[in-house]
Amino acid sequence: MKSPAYPPKPMPGDRIAVVSPSSGLAGALPLPYELGLRRLRAEFGLEPVEYPATRKMDSTPRERADDLHAAFADPTVKAVMASIGGDDQITVLPLLDRELIRANPKPFFGYSDNTNLLLFLRNLGIVGYHGACVMNEIGRPYALHPMTADSVRAALFTSGPYELRPAESYRDTARDWADPATFDAEPQSQPAGGWIWHQPDLVVEGRSWGGSLEIVSWLLMADREIEHDPDAYQGDVLFVETSEELPCAEDVFRILRNWASGVCWPASPLS
Repeated sequence: MKSPAYPPKPMPGDRIAVVSPSSGLAGALPLPYELGLRRLRAEFGLEPVEYPATRKMDSTPRERADDLHAAFADPTVKAVMASIGGDDQITVLPLLDRELIRANPKPFFGYSDNTNLLLFLRNLGIVGYHGACVMNEIGRPYALHPMTADSVRAALFTSGPYELRPAESYRDTARDWADPATFDAEPQSQPAGGWIWHQPDLVVEGRSWGGSLEIVSWLLMADREIEHDPDAYQGDVLFVETSEELPCAEDVFRILRNWASGVCWPASPLS
């Protein structure tokens, strides 16, 4: 694959599209969503732009595709961020106008089910950013996490290397987003043990490829956005995340083993 294109970055004062290509939970759970919008303005100086399906539960794939087309085609919108993930974005992919989006590249931010769009953009030669949805990270209860603020600001406004540091604490569960009291206190967390490295003396460099373990598996099953030519992945570094459904270790092993046995990889991702 040829070197990907980095879309122009926004500047404070610019408009950022907020879309819901997976789920309209922004309408069902407005507290983290509206907090996230306020922080996009106050913390990052960006003006959020919403679309017809951004807060609409049970929107159709066509409605969500139309929102994405409007966001990418609007020259006054300088970046696109997902409100949240979900499990239905794969139904939007066949409806997307590849040439429209290719002709209007913009930084896209999202993860989880947004792996669909990130790999779609990757196949168009457009760099996307794996992380930071409005409701999950920007609308975090009580306060924006300093590591999130720093990394999102770097991805939004700067170019060049960025060092990812291990978090000092983590949490696996969240309090009720429908309860206003959830947003009055710092989320409970527990100390993190740092990173665990397999073959720590081995250093590799390359473009990252991957995303949600489950979503990549679904894309393989649907034969979408996964190249069949092994050369398309030469030099890439595979990364995966698991969803909040927390698949067990045995299931994760089986998925990775099956990927390694597939015909689309140039070499085992487990080697």
